[in-house]
Amino acid sequence: MADEAKAKGNAAFSAGRFDDAVQHFSDAIALAPTNHVLYSNRSAAYASLHRYSDALADARKTVELKPDWSKGYSRLGAAHVGLGSLEEAVSAYRKGLDIDPSNEALKSGLADAQSALASRNRSRGSAGGSPFGDIFQGPEVWAKLTADPATRAYLQQPDFLKMMQDVQKNPSNLNLYLQDPRMMQALGVLLNIKLKSGTPEEMEKDVPLTATPSDREEKEGAQPKKEPEPEPEAEPMDVTEEEKEVKERKAEAQREKEAGNAAYKKKEFEKAVQHYTRAMELDDQDISYLTNRAAVYLEMGK
Repeated sequence: MADEAKAKGNAAFSAGRFDDAVQHFSDAIALAPTNHVLYSNRSAAYASLHRYSDALADARKTVELKPDWSKGYSRLGAAHVGLGSLEEAVSAYRKGLDIDPSNEALKSGLADAQSALASRNRSRGSAGGSPFGDIFQGPEVWAKLTADPATRAYLQQPDFLKMMQDVQKNPSNLNLYLQDPRMMQALGVLLNIKLKSGTPEEMEKDVPLTATPSDREEKEGAQPKKEPEPEPEAEPMDVTEEEKEVKERKAEAQREKEAGNAAYKKKEFEKAVQHYTRAMELDDQDISYLTNRAAVYLEMGK
């Protein structure tokens, strides 16, 4: 049954067994080929395996089957980012926001894609040096490397820190280190092309799957009912008031962080500290607020 295969796919995804998840979702799709949620979930599994071309194909199928479902455009944007197609990613996220303007995942994805695109354009427009320009500058550098599980361990390695400091001083030296897989990993994180895997909560688990016409014919004989097959839709997760408050505080903390980043770029360091401090008060789970404030203090000589 498609329901069973889908449940196995969700369980495998939650356990980090993404290859198994792909197989189970594929089995479910074979049984229910018009269920847009199955393609969406398989797209997320492909993205977690860094198979972004496959993730893109499934994301496109998702929006083809359900063009008014905002999450399909989130999958589409994420796949484009993984492939480095940042303009297409921005377009996909914007289409999703046209459908659901308050969707935080789409807002976050759009902001990340726009930031990466702006950095790339600035880098390409600069004369000489590395084509990646100033992505190694600013407080976000160390915050991103610390927040990512893969690059966090590199910060304990003196030779990696030396490489980073050398590139910060002279971006054109990046070409000297591109053979080092650690630098390539760091570059991917800083360019926002290392995608975040979806959490188990983001996988649609409660979508009722209907039998296909052929399934009903086998069960009912030669006279299947000609009732229209209801289109499967994702059911919203129940959210408690406490969870809603936490989500709102995290969103407000992100806005404070963005204001701090803007102040930092203007060298308004006192204001930047105030914004980062406020972000920490709103959400004490995100280490980037602390590392950003530390970077500002360093600029101030404190």
